[in-house]
Order: sequence, then C-alpha cells, then structure tokens
Amino acid sequence: MTTLALDVRLAQIQNVSTTDDTLTVDLSDGRTISVPLNWYPRLSHATPEERLNWRLIGHGEGIHWPDLDEDVSAENLIYGQPSGESQASL
Repeated sequence: MTTLALDVRLAQIQNVSTTDDTLTVDLSDGRTISVPLNWYPRLSHATPEERLNWRLIGHGEGIHWPDLDEDVSAENLIYGQPSGESQASL
C-alpha cells in the first residue's frame, strides 16, 4: 500500500465552498484542495444557491448536491480526477 492510498482513506471532507469558477474542499488532515468548477458541469451550470445546498456523505468521503444530483468524492479530488460528464451531456 502506498502512502498516498493511505492518505486518501484517512482524509475526510470537512468543509466545502464554491466561487463562480472554483470548488474548494477542506480535508480532515489539514489539506485544502481547489479545483476548477468546470471539472463538474452540473456545478458549473448551477446557481450559487444550488451550490450552497450540499451535504457530506459517507462520513466525509464525498459531497452530495441534492438539487443537482451531483456527487464528488474526496478520493477523486485528491487524485485530480474531474467528472466524466461532459458539458454536452447536460
């Protein structure tokens, strides 16, 4: 097992914020990860109010936006994996 794999399992999301172009997540291990919002087309097209309506899932393993039917995992954020959904699929 690599150290990175261990870090992924131990890192839980604690807080989430968005701007018009960035998704920022604070992790329990002290890291803050910011990624382009356009990595997640549903979030990118959402209103600020829809982006504010999120909840943690799996004890902080992911984030769910019920208004958008969007889920983002801590693991994908740590590994730099954008959504597989394209702008055209919306």
